[in-house]
Amino acid sequence: MTSAMNPFRLLHPRLLTPLVSLLGAAIGLTATTLRAAEQLYTCGMHPQIIKKEPGNCPICGMKLTPVRANAPGASSGERKVKYYKSTMLPGEVKPGPGKDSMGMDMAPVYEGEDASSENTIQIDAATTQRMNLKTALVGHGPVRREIRAVGIVAYNEEGLRDITTKYEGWIEKLHVNTTWAAVKAGDPLFEIYSPDLYNAQLNYAVAVKAEGDGGGPLTRAALARLQLFDVPDEVIARLKRSGEAQRTLVFRAPADGVVIEKMAVAGQMMKPGEQIYRLADLSSVWVQAQIYEKDLPFIRDGLPVRVRTSYGPEKTFEGSVQLLLPQLDERTRSVTARVVLPNPEGYLRPGMFVQADFASQLSADAVLVPDIAVLRSGERNTVFVALDGGFFEPREITLGARSEGNFYEVLGGLAGGERVVTSGQFMLDSESQLREAIQKMLRNAADSGPETAAAAHQHGPATGHAHHADAPADKPGEHGKP
Repeated sequence: MTSAMNPFRLLHPRLLTPLVSLLGAAIGLTATTLRAAEQLYTCGMHPQIIKKEPGNCPICGMKLTPVRANAPGASSGERKVKYYKSTMLPGEVKPGPGKDSMGMDMAPVYEGEDASSENTIQIDAATTQRMNLKTALVGHGPVRREIRAVGIVAYNEEGLRDITTKYEGWIEKLHVNTTWAAVKAGDPLFEIYSPDLYNAQLNYAVAVKAEGDGGGPLTRAALARLQLFDVPDEVIARLKRSGEAQRTLVFRAPADGVVIEKMAVAGQMMKPGEQIYRLADLSSVWVQAQIYEKDLPFIRDGLPVRVRTSYGPEKTFEGSVQLLLPQLDERTRSVTARVVLPNPEGYLRPGMFVQADFASQLSADAVLVPDIAVLRSGERNTVFVALDGGFFEPREITLGARSEGNFYEVLGGLAGGERVVTSGQFMLDSESQLREAIQKMLRNAADSGPETAAAAHQHGPATGHAHHADAPADKPGEHGKP
């Protein structure tokens, strides 16, 4: 056996002695026979120390404790299959027979059986009570995820309207002279004098007088020009009746809204298309909610949203996601979710902060395990499954999304109806790691073969004197670095 393959090459010779004795005793025996025939003792602080007789740890001096062997499962009578497990991939289980992810047949695990795990721990009822071990049932249920995000109230762009003219003129009077003034459809906004508009009125009046009420080509041409200037129908009708052109025209609000921008003052000359006002309809608003990149899989168009205000008496508004914007903000690593909300009372004001709660259901029926039952170690997630007869089996599981109520979706490793430990599993984890270390040592002893074991016997006398008080101490350099 090369040094790269030797699991004990880093141990000091003084610590190697009890392991060498154990290897010598393993000649001609398999690891299973060795575990069944002998009672071993180990140190709780140094699991690499294993002896066949009770005593004290040569490293720390603590009293060695016996290693409990796994009790066999029921072997007589009709047994009931609890689940099926993979013989190649630990932790992969299924409620029924079949093949694992490697294509191998799943092996049945019966009630009261040890689950064929070398790290399975058996604890009597009194010790279980003293350790305050508590269990919970692994059940089924929907996987729901509630995401809370900060939102900002914004104008509904569909309700924005710019007030402009299609002719050149001078504003002689402003009826609405301040921003944030609320207007109704038909309210006067300003009065404007336009030579082009005045000439168009004169042409229409002359054409009507010449061609009569029935009209002719000149009347129709003059009428079309007035309509292209957006002159209201009531103004055209009054012009037709009176035959007198008005010097100024009163421009009225085309819809309800609030003046959020005002660009003109009295006496200012306005060119065609130049913005005079901007109106916003606040009867409905947008809520721009920021969704972090990690939560994007749970947000979709049409998802219900509950919006709550952050000032005064809390009010709740119900809506849904109208659009999840395709662009990601590189600074905040978030995407904007647009929510349209009715605002008939004007309680939601643009610029306000609100809280947006998104309720997403990822699965209607999934295996759920309590979060408190999961031991996390790097990329591994482990639970302890409570079996019949006081057995506890460590099992690696694969977790999915977090659900409400501090539950996690189980993608593999657990089946519904099993029980998992939710309190005291850290002590079970320490015991399980100790069992695993011992089992590895025993397997290495059995797999080393007679030649290696014999070599260990030959090396035993050379190092055994280190345990006698009258033996000389090792000299530096004789056995390598300590």
